[in-house]
Amino acid sequence: MLHQLFKFKGGVKPPTNKTQSVTLPIAAAPLPSRLIVPLHQSIGGTPRPVVQAGDKVRKGQLIGEADGWISAAVHAPTSGTVLAVAMQPQPHPSGLDALSVVIEPDGRDEWIDRQPFDYANATPDDTRRYLQQSGVVGLGGAVFPTHGKLTASRSVAMDELIINGAECEPYITCDDLLMRERAADIVRGIGIFRDLLQPKRVLIGIEDNKPEAAAAMRAAVAELGENFEVVSVPTRYPAGGAKQLIRVLTGKEVPAAKRSTDLGVQCFNVATAYTAWRAIAYGEPVVSRIVTVTGNVHAPRNYEALIGTPMDELLALAQPHPDTDGTVMGGPMMGFLVPTPDVPVVKATNCLIAHADRLFPPKAPEMPCIRCGACADACPHELQPFELYWHARAKNFGKTQQYHIFDCIECGCCSFVCPSRIPLVQYFRFAKSEIWAREREKNAADEAKTRFEFKQFREEREKAEKAEKLAKAAAAQAAKKAAEAAAAAADSSPAAPAEAAVDPAQAAKKAAIEAAMARAKAQREAAQPKNTDTLNPQQAEELAAIEARRQAAGLTDAAAGTAAVDATREAKTEE
Repeated sequence: MLHQLFKFKGGVKPPTNKTQSVTLPIAAAPLPSRLIVPLHQSIGGTPRPVVQAGDKVRKGQLIGEADGWISAAVHAPTSGTVLAVAMQPQPHPSGLDALSVVIEPDGRDEWIDRQPFDYANATPDDTRRYLQQSGVVGLGGAVFPTHGKLTASRSVAMDELIINGAECEPYITCDDLLMRERAADIVRGIGIFRDLLQPKRVLIGIEDNKPEAAAAMRAAVAELGENFEVVSVPTRYPAGGAKQLIRVLTGKEVPAAKRSTDLGVQCFNVATAYTAWRAIAYGEPVVSRIVTVTGNVHAPRNYEALIGTPMDELLALAQPHPDTDGTVMGGPMMGFLVPTPDVPVVKATNCLIAHADRLFPPKAPEMPCIRCGACADACPHELQPFELYWHARAKNFGKTQQYHIFDCIECGCCSFVCPSRIPLVQYFRFAKSEIWAREREKNAADEAKTRFEFKQFREEREKAEKAEKLAKAAAAQAAKKAAEAAAAAADSSPAAPAEAAVDPAQAAKKAAIEAAMARAKAQREAAQPKNTDTLNPQQAEELAAIEARRQAAGLTDAAAGTAAVDATREAKTEE
């Protein structure tokens, strides 16, 4: 029974250029002179290095530990010595560096001890964690960690599991050869995904320009007794896009703001299923992948290359022509020229194209947009590329977001059909990068503001706590003094309450004055003349007369007053 197919809007039919690289079977690339293994090879967190310079490693050994749930581990592609854990150039249009583990192969290619994973008796969560630890990611180009997609929606039943074997981009044939030669392992990997997601049906979509691959997959499905449907879909770029293939096979349109799981559909690449099976059945983490080497070369072919292999060494196997002037990673529609020839092969590297002007002639100068609408007709996501172009060129990035620029998958269909030869995708990439940069700046400013406000709050809190402590200490001191006063009042005599109420300072002052007066009196008495005991009668009479005159003049009271004043002064001095 024929499977009903649907159509997606837009798309183009560029020359396929696939026949050149499918005449020979997949070959194993030899060990390179060194391996540069980037730690960040998938969407999500950057794995943390667990090795350092000088360490000996074996093939398949963990060298980068997954950082968070949306992240995947990274492993040593061969045995050898770690030369460095340092920043190295990456295969990215920006040419920026990223933290990488540089390994010098020892030539033995010695594996770690490998054990199969008993997923039949393991829980689904255990299987997902194992796939994460094995570094299994989407090998169709998106490199999303596979374990993160193997959880079905809680609210929507899983209707269809889509396996993507379309491989619509020109020049790329790695999935085609993989399906021809290793179909059984792919089908077994699909069975693991089926067991975890429990879909109602499994659909394997392959473009109709790959009849050998479709036949091999049908034979493997029949041999293994599975009920998977192998469906040939029309050859039209970008039929290999996840949303486009879902539309063609199921008729479901995935909205921009939703994921396919919200509609009960999940999609995986055939190479992803293959690596998942190798990890489960043989304990082999992802340390290599199939790469198409084609373009301006004598011998185009597909190679199984170790992750981290310098691209120039891999490209040399296909004997590039002397006029080769660069290397394109990916296809001619969505690929890009790598910044340097020796950047490493990563998990997202599905194709290397030797670039030359005779294959890819320089485009004529860009001309003004004539608003013909051809780009809008070709856009598979039903966007308006000409509007996005005008706003991106004017740096009106808010408007580009209103026109849904982030729904653009950068497939290149608009640039392909543009009669004015405008590199529309480059404008869209520029706008996206600027929006992301501004978002990062805004987030950094918001974080700085939050930190400043928290600092102010902390300082105010500390001041309040200090004032509260001082107030408590003052209250405790006052309570202590009050308790001492109460104790002193209790010890005083009840018959003299007025005296008990006298201020202690005044009482001390009064006591000091009395003590001074007593000392003055004692001094005065001590100063009385002592020679009156031996006076003769005449002298005694004269002395008595003098004393009588003194008393008559009141000198005795004056002396007494003078002594009192002196005593008061002495008391004040002692205070």
